[in-house]
Amino acid sequence: MNDSGQGAGSTAGSKRKDARRNQQTLLEAAAAVFVASGVEAPVRDIAAEAGVGMGTIYRHFPTRADLIIAVYRHQVDACAEAGPALLATSPSPHAALGQWVDQFVDFLATKHGLAAAMQADNAGFETLHAYFLDRLLPVCTQLLDAATAAGEIHTGLDAYQLMRGVGNLCIGAENDPHYDARPLVALLITGLRTGH
Repeated sequence: MNDSGQGAGSTAGSKRKDARRNQQTLLEAAAAVFVASGVEAPVRDIAAEAGVGMGTIYRHFPTRADLIIAVYRHQVDACAEAGPALLATSPSPHAALGQWVDQFVDFLATKHGLAAAMQADNAGFETLHAYFLDRLLPVCTQLLDAATAAGEIHTGLDAYQLMRGVGNLCIGAENDPHYDARPLVALLITGLRTGH
């Protein structure tokens, strides 16, 4: 292979890397705007948060539904990847579980309005829900199992129950500025601890 071939290959690789980074930036900006203003927030707000033009957003995500789905999947993936990282870096499995549940609550905040936005596409919503369960249940199970094995929490609670309970505590928080689910979620996680 000659030098010009290597240069062309690395340039294409750099462009793909830049495109992934740009898309990542767009998804993070959209998630932040969705948390603050809901999924019906104007695209111009997302463009401003990302520091790009509106055309860039439409080039990556031709419809609002495309953007919402991409943000949802991005947030699920980030939450799934956080679990093992937190287990490796936290002082204890219970601490890792608490930090992960905080991120899960953040995810639930970005997700508000998704059901309404996807109302016309029930199959698409079911696919996303299955993706959510497939990615997050194993991570939550891993965290619960580690905390149980360390003797830090009571046994017998499964990941689905915990995630459902946290989700139920978060219901309606996006529509009520006087309600913050975090103290109740923290109390729930603290209540899992054994008497040690």
